[in-house]
Amino acid sequence: MPQITGTTKLLGVIGSPIGHSFSPAMHNAAIEHLGLDYRYVAFPVLPAYLSTALDGLAAIGVVGCSVTIPHKQAIIPLLAEISPLARAVGAVNTIRNTAAGWIGTNTDVAGFVSPLAAMRRDWGQTTVAILGNGGAARAVVAGCHQLGCSNIHVFGRDAVKLAAFSSSWQEELLVTGTKLPAPVRVETHPWDELSTLISQDNLLLVNSTPIGMHPQVDRSPISAELIRKIGSNSIAYDLIYTPRPTNFLQLAKQQGSIAIDGMEMLIQQGAIAFELWLQQPAPIDIMRQALLQSLKE
Repeated sequence: MPQITGTTKLLGVIGSPIGHSFSPAMHNAAIEHLGLDYRYVAFPVLPAYLSTALDGLAAIGVVGCSVTIPHKQAIIPLLAEISPLARAVGAVNTIRNTAAGWIGTNTDVAGFVSPLAAMRRDWGQTTVAILGNGGAARAVVAGCHQLGCSNIHVFGRDAVKLAAFSSSWQEELLVTGTKLPAPVRVETHPWDELSTLISQDNLLLVNSTPIGMHPQVDRSPISAELIRKIGSNSIAYDLIYTPRPTNFLQLAKQQGSIAIDGMEMLIQQGAIAFELWLQQPAPIDIMRQALLQSLKE
């Protein structure tokens, strides 16, 4: 890596926990390839210190940050401005430091859609079942809406949070330019109702929870018994990228499902963020190679 000097500028990712993140390896490889005087650092930020952390990062001139669990929604009221898409989605995963303060946007939507958009599939006939109802789930709902899915279901364990998730889409004023041209229609369900939907054909089953993430690699958001009921022509998509594959995806593949992990989503959303921060194209192939190498180590 090039030498760190007094002029080196900082980028980073904030979250809790954050030690598992491979974003630094991916972004620093891109920075080195382009010969830029930047470093990308993982900043562990507990929820109680989010506001203080943002002030501190701004004070030391951090140029921009990725935002991950559990801050994607909590960060919104702390920002000076958010993009129309982030406002429509209700979650921010990328922030940029400006003279007016931190500006937030959402690159997760484009990242999530990327591996799906290349598939020859009638998304209008696809039933979507999303596990979890946090900030990542909001990006998944928006991405499925962009693809043309009209049958979107979200499953959660907390009835209060699930109700808030549902009403937020119903009340959301979707702004022109968000690429969400029509009101988003999403049905919410308690977790135990998943069994009534999972056997449908043409199912897109998405895990947006952290269940199964390193180090709890033996866990799955749903049981093997339930996964065995997955209908034909189904896609199992896990936003987690480590381990690769997750237990959830291994079980789904055994049933003949198409399995997609979160690696390409991480790369694509990161490339868009990189371009926002540095105002130049991201070397996506370099980022992908660095991520693959890190996952092998």
